[in-house]
Order: sequence, then structure tokens, then C-alpha cells
Amino acid sequence: MTSAPLLLSLRDLPRQSSARIAAVVPRSGDDRVAQRLEELGFVPGERVRVIAHGPLGAEPIAVQLGFTRFALRRAEAERVMLEVASVAPGVRA
Repeated sequence: MTSAPLLLSLRDLPRQSSARIAAVVPRSGDDRVAQRLEELGFVPGERVRVIAHGPLGAEPIAVQLGFTRFALRRAEAERVMLEVASVAPGVRA
């Protein structure tokens, strides 16, 4: 019997850790933020790494996807779900 991998939000991924994206979860049927994240490359299978967190409220969250860096608000980052089994501290994306 195999179990499904546990999911973790990109918002909760520790600094300097990386993981594979499992899905971008829209908050509603017409979630333009989720659509834009997918257009930018936040798609299942891609590896993403958290570079840094902002000083107040841990916002924004600096992430690297391939060779591109993004600054995401916590509300944006929580739409990106990651596979917990693939979280790797210090591994470069």
C-alpha cells in the first residue's frame, strides 16, 4: 500500500530549502493570481527554493524558480503546494 505525499505550502517552506511543486491551488474559480503564477512557471514538477523572508511578517518571500527570482506575498505563496517528501534543505533549485 502506498500513501500519497503530504503537501506543504510554499509560504511554510523554510529559508534555504527547496522542494518540487505539486500544484497551484486557486482560491476561487477565477483566481487570477493562481493563473499568473502558473504562467510564470510555477507548475507541477518544477523545483523552487526559498532564498529569504522579509523582516516584518516574513513578507515578501524571495524564491528562485530555475534561474529567475520572484518576491511573493504570503497570500500568493500559500497557493503553491509542495511535495513534503521532496523538501531538501540547502539544495539549490
